[in-house]
Amino acid sequence: QVQLVESGGGLVQAGDSLRLSCTAFGRRFSSYTMSWFRQAPGEERKFVAGINWNGDTTLYADDVKGRFAISRDNAKNTAFLQMNSLKPEDTAVYYCAALLITVVVRGADDYAYWGQGTQVTVSS
Repeated sequence: QVQLVESGGGLVQAGDSLRLSCTAFGRRFSSYTMSWFRQAPGEERKFVAGINWNGDTTLYADDVKGRFAISRDNAKNTAFLQMNSLKPEDTAVYYCAALLITVVVRGADDYAYWGQGTQVTVSS
């Protein structure tokens, strides 16, 4: 079992950057695929980015490709989401999720462990 704690959200202006962190508490962090999802009010939770256990495979949603970058530091049990060129439409609660699997999958229903979420608000 693993517990996930996100941090790094906040209120920024369009064009700014933020880096989200997701720290895992538990064993075998390096064995988990880690992903970020986001959920805006009234919308379903959507896949943003994912990274496999050793970082050699990443996957992004089309609307963040080229602006966001996911990474991980297995020595620190932490995954990151660097968000650049933020837009008002990026406003949402961002969640990290973990799955004990070797590949990256996009479906929220596939993930076993979730953090509590961190709010990101981008003003125009």
